[in-house]
Amino acid sequence: MAKTARRAPSVPAAPSDAPQRPTGFDWRRIAYHALCSRALDDIEEGTNKNRNSVPKEHVVLYQFSSRGHDVAQCILGSLLTGKHDGVGAYYRSRPVLLSLGLTLEDGFASPLGRRGGFSDGRDIGVVCNLPNRDGAVVLPMSGDVGSQYTPTAGWAQSVCFHRDTLGDASYSGSIAVALGGDGSVATSGFWSALTMATTLKLPMLFYIEDNDLGISVRGDMQTPGGNIARNLGNFSNLFVRDGDGCDPIESATLLAEAVAHVRGGSGPALVRLTVPRLSSHSGPDNQKGYRTDAEIAADQARDPLPRVRALFRESEWAEIEADVARDVAAALDAARARPAPEAANIRRFLYAETPQAGDPVALGGLSAAELTALGGTDVPAAEGDMVRFAESVRRTLRSELAANPKVVVFGEDVGVKGGVHLVTEGLQKQFGAQRVFDTSLSEEGIIGRAVAMAISGLMPVAEIQFRKYADPATEQLNNCGTMRWRTANQFAAPIVVRMPGGFGKDVGDPWHSLSAEVVWAHAIGWQVAIPSNAADAGGLLRAAMRGSNPTIFFEHRSLLMTSDGSSRYPGDDYVLPFGRAARLREGNRVTLVTWGAMVHRCLEAADQVGGVDMLDLRTIAPWDRTAVLESVARTGRCLIVHEDTLTAGFGSEIAAVLAKEAFWHLDAPVDRLCVEDVPMPYHPVLLDAVLPSAAVVAHRLEALLAQ
Repeated sequence: MAKTARRAPSVPAAPSDAPQRPTGFDWRRIAYHALCSRALDDIEEGTNKNRNSVPKEHVVLYQFSSRGHDVAQCILGSLLTGKHDGVGAYYRSRPVLLSLGLTLEDGFASPLGRRGGFSDGRDIGVVCNLPNRDGAVVLPMSGDVGSQYTPTAGWAQSVCFHRDTLGDASYSGSIAVALGGDGSVATSGFWSALTMATTLKLPMLFYIEDNDLGISVRGDMQTPGGNIARNLGNFSNLFVRDGDGCDPIESATLLAEAVAHVRGGSGPALVRLTVPRLSSHSGPDNQKGYRTDAEIAADQARDPLPRVRALFRESEWAEIEADVARDVAAALDAARARPAPEAANIRRFLYAETPQAGDPVALGGLSAAELTALGGTDVPAAEGDMVRFAESVRRTLRSELAANPKVVVFGEDVGVKGGVHLVTEGLQKQFGAQRVFDTSLSEEGIIGRAVAMAISGLMPVAEIQFRKYADPATEQLNNCGTMRWRTANQFAAPIVVRMPGGFGKDVGDPWHSLSAEVVWAHAIGWQVAIPSNAADAGGLLRAAMRGSNPTIFFEHRSLLMTSDGSSRYPGDDYVLPFGRAARLREGNRVTLVTWGAMVHRCLEAADQVGGVDMLDLRTIAPWDRTAVLESVARTGRCLIVHEDTLTAGFGSEIAAVLAKEAFWHLDAPVDRLCVEDVPMPYHPVLLDAVLPSAAVVAHRLEALLAQ
């Protein structure tokens, strides 16, 4: 995997007759890394897949150049010296990674798709990360524009939490830096992170590299007037600087000023530097289709590298160039000699797994020692109080907040109000506003911050107020789920997302009553829990909070609003493993499979019909295939009932498995009873018309038995 960095060679200080260079910077190191970055770009631009003459084994499959952005990035990288600095990068950010410890060999190997590197060949070579454990961490970036900002803000908030709440002095002075192009300032992630950073006065630096091009779209289409720094000049709690990224001295001055401001605890800063894009957008792109020769030539004339060279005597520069040529050639040979990734390992690291020799230890989540210390049992307490569903969730959150100082609970209205369903009522008063807190109204920001908090070693429990409201956070949720896999176990973000949804007691609507749980069963890397009662809710939530995988914890609105899910509280040590169904009725005539609020209607129907073997799945990712197959093998018939819509609902997956693996046991076709393909309606009459009732479930069971 990623190796220890090879720093720039140590060279004696420049003689007194050398060109004057600003003090406080290691200009040789900056020049070395900028030249290395330029050399990597030169080689990759000449060996990308559009070059027919390149040997197949040397082809770079997908290539982005940092040419023109490199010098200012290397200056910035030289300033990121905090023990726990965090960096949110994007596809032109390799120069800053080189300055932070990325080896040249890994820098080459990742775009070549070779073994090791950022992802072991699983992700685009410019989608980078750097799991430093005693220096600046480059958070796993993603392929979507603007998604780096809210995790970076989350890292900045984590710095404050580790320093102030956990009392870890090693976080003092550490900061978070998000790099982005001018196009990214139009994204929701940028504005959400800006809101977070300024309202909370986080130690965060926004570094905007403005080349006035979002592929082919000019900057004035991304932000009014084309200058985000000017537009934010009067933004509260934001230190803003604007300058020429082609001038190394001006870049160094402005970046140092901003970093000092943020490190000093004065709040966030934004630096916009104008830079040229000295290449097409990417390997497949041809900028001559949308830029004139004069525009391209004007950018070439702004190349910052000659201005760095002017800071050195010719002999000094020649020495640095020789070092770069030697190191780049050796790294290229080594990267090309690496084998291709192992196809047999492609399914590894979808979830946390028992480590094998040579596996990296993922950065993120609680340590193995911390998880062991928390312990737990899968046997519920025998004499627990009778509690409703919401109270069990609240007690579980309270007990975990008390047992684990790294637990943080947050979301819109979670703190003072105690949540719109009052599930978190009283928790902020008991544990303080640093551990139970309200957020700005941005689901992108809620999930993005949770991701970085988990990477920093915290246990974030984020609430999305209603299932439908998760849609704006889809990028962050998907990126979180695939993180362990796409970094080949170098990073993980085991967050818990509490997500109320489904119909209410006697009301529904298309916005607050969506279930659509199949989306998260389909989302790779996620666990999905949908408990039907208070005991299971406590055990599954605790399992998620003491686990190493990201979890969607679905809290059904009907169960939150009624006593339907009441049961005995299972105790503060109860941990219910995922993928273990509950057999609620035993029978040998027909199998009934369901989950969530439908469990209670199905229980009523099963008691009317008799002979029903009823299973509550409790979790659908993973789901208990063994229990379902064993039951159907005995009964020969199966009805699947769920609230999600019919087409491509999770019942389809169960039915497909039964059709393949239990075919010879079936005495009738597998049946499904779900909400027809309509949104959830508002009026009770319409709601009753679409939801499976106990009577309808019983009727379908009888019809199935008659076949």
